[in-house]
Amino acid sequence: MEQTATLNDSVDQYEPSLTPDSLGKLGMWLFLISDAMSFGALLATYGAIRAGAAAWAPPSELLGINLTAFMTFLLICSSVTMVKALESIQNGDSKKMCYFLATTIACGLIFLGLQAYEWTHLIKHGLTFTTLPHGMSGSTLFGPTFYTITGFHGAHVTGGVIYLTCILIQGLRGQYTAEYNHKVEILGLYWHFVDLVWIMVFTFVYLL
Repeated sequence: MEQTATLNDSVDQYEPSLTPDSLGKLGMWLFLISDAMSFGALLATYGAIRAGAAAWAPPSELLGINLTAFMTFLLICSSVTMVKALESIQNGDSKKMCYFLATTIACGLIFLGLQAYEWTHLIKHGLTFTTLPHGMSGSTLFGPTFYTITGFHGAHVTGGVIYLTCILIQGLRGQYTAEYNHKVEILGLYWHFVDLVWIMVFTFVYLL
């Protein structure tokens, strides 16, 4: 009888190793690893094409470095607000979490707006998938590689803004507490990844 009671206590105390929290984080990490390989392949291809080109248009003369530096700063700031959002809900402050999530969304939307402005400006001045601006020498592959890499990242920012908005709506409905907030933490993993990738894109495509 005593042995049966001990066995029942052990069963009651057993906790599965894979909880919804850990499964969600595992899924996100697997996605980010595969996505990092995609970005790595794009940047490696860009480097190989650039190294093999007879001439390459200097990014500093063709791209708006100052504008893109501000866009980079904006994404770094959005990472800070994402951290503050998670910290707020872990402290039980749902209202503050929603404020920081909304601020992160605003940063993402401004980034996308500036990227759309940059693309429009570059296309207007002749940088397309097949041409360089008039009077500029270099490989015509600059345009395809530039638009592919920055467009791929822009798609991730767009997805992130939608993701943030969904979590914000749930937060406004009071679905997250100090005890239940793992979805906000998983969202943070994705957003920080997007920001980190942009820093790499900015360095390799705009600065080097």
